Amino acid sequence: MTSEDESIKKMMKYRWAIFAVLALAYFFVYFHRTSTAVVGTEIGDAFGVGAASVALLGSLYFYAYTVMQLPGGLLADTWGVRKTVFTFLLLAAVGAFLTGVATDFWVVLMGRILIGAGVAVVYIPIMRALAMWFRTYEFASLSGILLAIGNVGAIAAATPLALMTDALGWEMVFLLLGVITVILALMCLLIVKDHPTDMGFPSIQEIEAEESGNTALLENVEPVPMLEGMKMAFGGGRKFWPLAIWFFFMYGSIMVYQGLQAGPYYKNVYAMENFSLMITLVGVGMIVGCPLSGILSDRVVKSRRKVLVIGTLLYTVMWAVIWLTAGEFNDMAVQGVINFLFGFFGGWFVVAYAQIKELFPVAIVGTATAALNIFPFAGGAVLQSLSGLVVTTGEALAEFETLWMFMFICMIIASIAALLSVEKERA
Repeated sequence: MTSEDESIKKMMKYRWAIFAVLALAYFFVYFHRTSTAVVGTEIGDAFGVGAASVALLGSLYFYAYTVMQLPGGLLADTWGVRKTVFTFLLLAAVGAFLTGVATDFWVVLMGRILIGAGVAVVYIPIMRALAMWFRTYEFASLSGILLAIGNVGAIAAATPLALMTDALGWEMVFLLLGVITVILALMCLLIVKDHPTDMGFPSIQEIEAEESGNTALLENVEPVPMLEGMKMAFGGGRKFWPLAIWFFFMYGSIMVYQGLQAGPYYKNVYAMENFSLMITLVGVGMIVGCPLSGILSDRVVKSRRKVLVIGTLLYTVMWAVIWLTAGEFNDMAVQGVINFLFGFFGGWFVVAYAQIKELFPVAIVGTATAALNIFPFAGGAVLQSLSGLVVTTGEALAEFETLWMFMFICMIIASIAALLSVEKERA
């Protein structure tokens, strides 16, 4: 074995350590994202605030997350993945500590903003790390696995979080989250590297070019000026805007349901004591659907757009089912199937990241992905806030029927946008 072969072998092993640390960090991104559906009521009761204030608490995460997407992408492309993730995980830890010691609801809101801003700058740097350390045909599959891990975090923020909150109190839970987040930040600082060449390894582009004999894969990965990268992304026309509109409604509708309103719906309309099980099943569906859609996109269908469109249409059908059967089918098994399929087809959104990554130069993968990622979290923020205006008491079936109908209409718009999207042709 030559020294070059040995270097490639070491690189191929070390990248999994980087992926493991970043994936663990992403687990807690999702944990924070969906936790309001479980602990929101307890926090509201502790400070004497109503459903609208709890909805605001949930949506603030998404407003902060949205604002930080583009700065996060620019930092990942210029400052590097390692420093960026380390710094913003520390910010999230501060938000968790602040929430845990809060004596006023406004302090809780501030903590939520800091948590949202901190964990916002995790996913986009991971996308850059995948582009720098993994082959092109591995990208969608690993994105799917990453999203599956995130949804394990969402599951942990359902029934396990409810049990932890009952045992320790929500304040202690957030203090523990702060400690864990500091540890994760330090792990990123010690283990994560921005590029294989930082350790004397060949780049993944060089490895792919040698494996395939295609020198066109040797793209320039030197940083692109900030304004030029932004102009390329937002000026992408059909390469960018149909996906942006689709993602606003697609992910926004998931977060209305999984991240906020499914809990009150099953607790009050169906009188389920173990309502968190339904939220858990959404996450289980995504754990299956996210990696499966990535594999389908990479190795079976070999098309990002086709998988995206099929998943969107089937997910839209699930919204029609939820709307038209609201308050019916009290059997938990039936509701469980509905929630699993909702998460399963909802998880197919993951291929959008591979789609956008391939439409733009690798040098701006962080910026382009971040520009796109503004829209799902803007959708989460806006649609969660609107849901709080529709579901004012959280107890009336008619409120949820109206909200579910509105989500179905949103997904019709998203389906049209998905059909208008484009993808890079396979060589």
